[in-house]
Order: sequence, then structure tokens, then C-alpha cells
Amino acid sequence: MRKALTALALLAAGPAFATGLEVQVEGDANGTIRIDLFEDVAPKHVEQITALAAEGQYDGVVFHRVIEGFMAQTGDVEFGKAGGDMSAAGRGGSGRPDLPAEFSDLPFDRGVVGMARSQNPNSANSQFFIMFDAGHFLNGQYTVVGKVTEGMDVVDAIKRGTGQNGSVTGKPDAMSKVTVTE
Repeated sequence: MRKALTALALLAAGPAFATGLEVQVEGDANGTIRIDLFEDVAPKHVEQITALAAEGQYDGVVFHRVIEGFMAQTGDVEFGKAGGDMSAAGRGGSGRPDLPAEFSDLPFDRGVVGMARSQNPNSANSQFFIMFDAGHFLNGQYTVVGKVTEGMDVVDAIKRGTGQNGSVTGKPDAMSKVTVTE
């Protein structure tokens, strides 16, 4: 009976999610970014991100869109691998289905991590962005998935893009290794 109650209590606690990511960055920026993921705010998005990270799909993916004073975007596991043809970077996702929006009241402040998407609010897949500064015009429009807890100096050093869309030319900085942390 005691074992059954213990098992039942564990099941009632819900799925065990990882609580963060450790991102090794190489390029103009070199170092580690630690991100606390908000599984209570965006459980489906956190589950997808951590699954992709655990599979190694984010390893070698570049920061393809980086806009000064705004954000650094990465996570295109389909077209954003370092050393490949970068002309389609930012247009891809993963082999997993797109996610329904999980909007919250959390503001897009400096260091907040959000999910990138197309015009369709339910189109987030693998790409995410880290805010350089507050961007409250995004509040309630994009899913907040976490916040940088260490390494904002690394984020601040990521190679910037050019033009209105912030496309990074030449050799973009990349996430050399992304590890799921507990």
C-alpha cells in the first residue's frame, strides 16, 4: 500500500521537466549562457526545447538574426547549422510539430527568452530569442519560455546582424553545445 501511495504521489506531481539549458557559445562571443526554463508557464514549449537540446539538435546552430538593442535569435535546427548554406536560416524548424501559443503575463525584459514564430501565433517550433533590452511590445504576443540567469555578458557579445531584419553575414556566432540541466 505504501509503495502504491508513493507511486501515485509521483504521478500526481506531473511530468518531470528539466529546469534549464546551458548554452556554450563560440564566435565573437565565447562563453556559457545559463537559462532557467519556465515549465510552469510554457510546459509544451519547454518540453520541445529540452527534447531538441537532449537530442543534440541545437549543437552547431548559429545566431542568424541579431538586432542591436533588441534580441539575438537562434534555434533553426533545419537551416541554421554552422558551416552550411545560411541563405535559408530563420525559415526552418524541426521535425516536431508546431506548438500552440502559451502566452503569459510575463514581460519581455532584458534576458528573457521567447519563442520565435511566424505570423501565426501557433507556429513556434524550435527557434528562440534572447532579449538584449526590454521589448514590451512583444508582451502577450510571443511565448516566454525562460530567462538568462548567467552569461548576459556572453549574450551582449554576440555578433550583430545588419539591415532591418538583423541578418548576420559572414561567420555568425553559434551554439556549439546545448545541454539540458536539472
